[in-house]
Amino acid sequence: MVLNELGLIVNSEWIKTLAIRPDMNLELGEFVTMPNHFHAIIMIGENEFNRRDAMHRISAPRGVPTNTIPANKFGPQSKNLGSIMRGFKSAVTTASQKLNIEFGWQDRFHDHIIRDHNEFIRISNYIATNPQNWKDDRFFNW
Repeated sequence: MVLNELGLIVNSEWIKTLAIRPDMNLELGEFVTMPNHFHAIIMIGENEFNRRDAMHRISAPRGVPTNTIPANKFGPQSKNLGSIMRGFKSAVTTASQKLNIEFGWQDRFHDHIIRDHNEFIRISNYIATNPQNWKDDRFFNW
C-alpha cells in the first residue's frame, strides 16, 4: 500500500501509541493503513490498570472502603482499549487538520478479542494481505 499524507499520519500516530502509554504494557502486532480503513492488532499486557486484583479509588457509600470496589465497576474509562482508540483518532484528526486534510472517522471501532495462537496467526495474515485484496473491496473505485 502506497500511503498518502494522511496514511503516513495514521501510521506515525499508531506507532507513537507505545511511547504515549508506557504504563499500559502495550505491544503492537500487525497493522495496515488502507485507503478507507485501518486494521491493527494491539496486545495489552498486565499492568497496574488491568490486573485482576487492581482497585481504583472511587466514591463509595459511607462505610464501604473504596479499595474494595473492583476496577471495572463503574470506574473511570481510561487506560483501556477505548481510551487508546480515542487518543489515536484524536491525534490523527489534529495532525490532519493542521495540514488541511479533510476526512472523518467512523464513530466507533470494531474490536475482537483474539483468543488463541491460531486465531492470532489467521488475523495477522488477514491484515498483512489486506492491501493485495484492496481491488476486491466493495469501496474500491480507482
